[in-house]
Amino acid sequence: MRYMVLGMLVMSGFLSAAEVKETAAGMSAEQKGALACFQAFLDGLGKRDKAAMTAQLLPGGSAVLMRKGKPVQMTLEALADRLSQPGAESHEERIRDAVVHVDGDVGIIWVPFEFLLDGKIDHCGRDIANVVRIDGRWVIAAIEDNSRTECGAH
Repeated sequence: MRYMVLGMLVMSGFLSAAEVKETAAGMSAEQKGALACFQAFLDGLGKRDKAAMTAQLLPGGSAVLMRKGKPVQMTLEALADRLSQPGAESHEERIRDAVVHVDGDVGIIWVPFEFLLDGKIDHCGRDIANVVRIDGRWVIAAIEDNSRTECGAH
């Protein structure tokens, strides 16, 4: 119920990193930490900064990206390689209305996203990140997402 209320209180539209921190206000310290880890990964993505992204990853973790009904599987390191490739256009992934569940040293983040190229929505979907806490620090163990180009109605 708390997450539903949080979601209703979040201003409409997708949020910046600073706004994501604000929406975490009703979350526990564990939930905030798990979400901050994922947001730090996305911040690195926006800068095409492989080191910033891999700093948030559990070595050997996995990614499954659902594209047109087919899974594209890779390691998290390969995903960071892919997202850090040089390019002329800017890219950014914005999230909103995150639902974060934590039990001890494991957690899951379920969150809608919009992926922008040069400030325009390229695609959107849902991210799922499995996170683990090791020595007091949250890291991403796995990422799954889906992707669609029809972003207005979802």
